[in-house]
Amino acid sequence: MRQSRAMQTTGVIAVLAIICGVAAPFASLSAADPAQPTAPLLKFDKPVTIVCLGDSVTGVYYHTGGVGAYPEMLGVAIQKLYPEAKITIVNAGISGQATDAGLARLDKDVLSKKPDLVTVSFGLNDMTRIPLETYKKNLIEITKRCQAANAKVVLCTPQAIIDTPGRERTKLVAYVEALKEAAKEAGAAVCNQLEAGEAFRNKDAWNWRLTLSDQFHPNMDGHKFMAQELCKVVTGKEVSLADVGPLSPAFAKTVKKLKEGKPVRVLAMPPYDTLIAPALKKFDPKAQVEVTTWQSAGKTLDELQKEANATVRKMRPDLVVLAIPRETTPTADEAFVNAYIWIMNWSLAFGYLEWDCFVVHPSVTDPEKTDPRDNLTRKLIGAQHLHFVDRKKDDKAPAAEIFNRWVEAAAAEAAKAK
Repeated sequence: MRQSRAMQTTGVIAVLAIICGVAAPFASLSAADPAQPTAPLLKFDKPVTIVCLGDSVTGVYYHTGGVGAYPEMLGVAIQKLYPEAKITIVNAGISGQATDAGLARLDKDVLSKKPDLVTVSFGLNDMTRIPLETYKKNLIEITKRCQAANAKVVLCTPQAIIDTPGRERTKLVAYVEALKEAAKEAGAAVCNQLEAGEAFRNKDAWNWRLTLSDQFHPNMDGHKFMAQELCKVVTGKEVSLADVGPLSPAFAKTVKKLKEGKPVRVLAMPPYDTLIAPALKKFDPKAQVEVTTWQSAGKTLDELQKEANATVRKMRPDLVVLAIPRETTPTADEAFVNAYIWIMNWSLAFGYLEWDCFVVHPSVTDPEKTDPRDNLTRKLIGAQHLHFVDRKKDDKAPAAEIFNRWVEAAAAEAAKAK
């Protein structure tokens, strides 16, 4: 099993997140009827450490661009409410785990950090292999051990999902009820992500679906929604994360390689396979750039998805440039969304960011045409928290000029980042 390392978010990073990159066009972040804010669990007049324990929904994986998830977004949310606060967020989420594994690593991954608050989010794996009573017992024990270490505890229910074998809603509801009983017995707070997510789905089913990377993993828009709900429980206040863009510069890994004088290996779709090397060399004349062309013309989204799965993680490039042509679009919106998401998913490392990836919107390459899904494409890219090159309204510049301007600005931003 692949383990993620703990990730800490300080106030400086949280503020940078608000101004870095292009925020996802997520107008439906507040689509659910919000629960009433409660009394705050923490004061932020001194340094605070929050540890988020959980599974792959908590951890940092490709679903959210490989840089952060709802724990990191919780730090951003609190920082927006308390700009002077000193917050450390420790992400202790590991893919595939359930409450038994969380309990086993509680001392090492949670209590050793001396947290002021612990959030616990398990259930989607428990419901496939951990009996209901054992799940409840494990949550109570985790809670009491954290409380014995003077940490407050929030038990988070799993979020709303699309039914799959073994993870049906009826079964999920039973596990959520067990979590609520555990919280009552142990004296923990509850963040009911299922209730909030289902209210969102009932109000706007399509936009709720667009917060998912797959049937039960949210993309970053989904994680923003979850962070807002969790922040409400922690602080007693509401906050919007709709304006928050990617947490890392577009060329974080690429510029690091260039500074070290190492070759940069690029996998790029045409026509940007011929433009990326000159653009990087304009930023750094000494740049060594090795480009592999990923042919996309005449291929369906399904074919590109399969190629992404078979190629990118095996190749382990330093930079991936996606430029998916409009003509690959299938007829059904759901098929388009699913395939487009998985091209992006497979183009990223499994866990934390290992290489850069950005997308060129088709309007840059072909401004003379439009497609009803152009804005949907923007939404999907933003929801994944990937940077993308876009053509501004009334910008008649050639594609190469727009691309070069963007690469130059993005590389400069990465060079300034700490």
